[in-house]
Amino acid sequence: MATLVDPPNGVWIPGKHYYSMWQTLFEIDTKYVPIKPIGRGAYGVVCSSINRETNEKVAIKKINNVFGNRVDALRTLRELKLLRHIQHENVIALKDVMMPIHRTSFKDVYLVYELMDTDLHHIIKSSQPLSNDHCKYFIFQLLRGLKYLHSANVLHRDLKPGNLLINANCELKICDFGLARTSRDNGQFMTEYVVTRWYRAPELLLCCDNYGTSIDVWSVGCIFAEILGRKPIFPGTECLNQLKLIINVLGSQHEADLEFIDNTKARRFIKSLPFSRGIHFSSLYPHADPLAIDLLRRMLVFDPSKRITVTEALHHPYMQGLFDPSRNPPAQVPINLDIDENMAEPMIREMMLREMLHYHPEAAYANA
Repeated sequence: MATLVDPPNGVWIPGKHYYSMWQTLFEIDTKYVPIKPIGRGAYGVVCSSINRETNEKVAIKKINNVFGNRVDALRTLRELKLLRHIQHENVIALKDVMMPIHRTSFKDVYLVYELMDTDLHHIIKSSQPLSNDHCKYFIFQLLRGLKYLHSANVLHRDLKPGNLLINANCELKICDFGLARTSRDNGQFMTEYVVTRWYRAPELLLCCDNYGTSIDVWSVGCIFAEILGRKPIFPGTECLNQLKLIINVLGSQHEADLEFIDNTKARRFIKSLPFSRGIHFSSLYPHADPLAIDLLRRMLVFDPSKRITVTEALHHPYMQGLFDPSRNPPAQVPINLDIDENMAEPMIREMMLREMLHYHPEAAYANA
């Protein structure tokens, strides 16, 4: 549980109070009262809290020593920039970013999100039965949130069950935008790619330079299969093994379906794999709705140009009765996530502060 503690240097700062959870000190605004820690990752700890001013339950994520690793710092900045512009019921809402006491030397960042009950990874691993309606509703919401993101020119690039938060009433929200990019950035971000391998599209595994929204559709297909089978469909141990697993299920590809591979060595590797007839998804998931199998088959297509699009998937017969285009307007403006990857720490800090000030305009006039 959360324990109220004295400040580390014995000096109380107006507007802040201190809690200890899982051996982690939280220095947070007094309007938030922590309830309990709910998650931990490489970045730090997440706790549930009450906002005393609104009586709303929220999740506070503390990112420890954000400038200790420049990749983490840039991920955090990217998430701040993106979520300020995004408003969609299937995308997590960032409600607040707390102002640090020391603006020129802060190390930790506190993000306040709407609170969700669990994530899809936990649900898939649990013994809770999932009906066809559950499966359909989860995939529908994921596609709906993705359609909005793609209309804002944003590729998520790291979709996986753990990044899909779920409420008790089966509402789904996409989270974790640290790897998101705008599809305009061509060439700028193609080199670094650390997304979870099991959900990674073939064009990324094959180091293709030019990719687009279809990478997210592949990830949706992997998630869809995992809901149907209650285990990952392509649990590769490393990159080449991942490709072997994919070919084993999809079958060996025709020459025409390998044209997108612009790396000669990568294309040669795929051609060198033992011949595979492939496995029918209906034999992998014998109890699944035939329409679900058909949609899955159109998502998990090796050649990205032949993969179903998000909009086409929402109009697929499996989704009948769920998607209403009039209730799903696109994003107002395309989002620009162009961030100079070589920016020095003081500039990253300055840009983070600018993001924080959007939530605290009154602090713009306070002494820095």
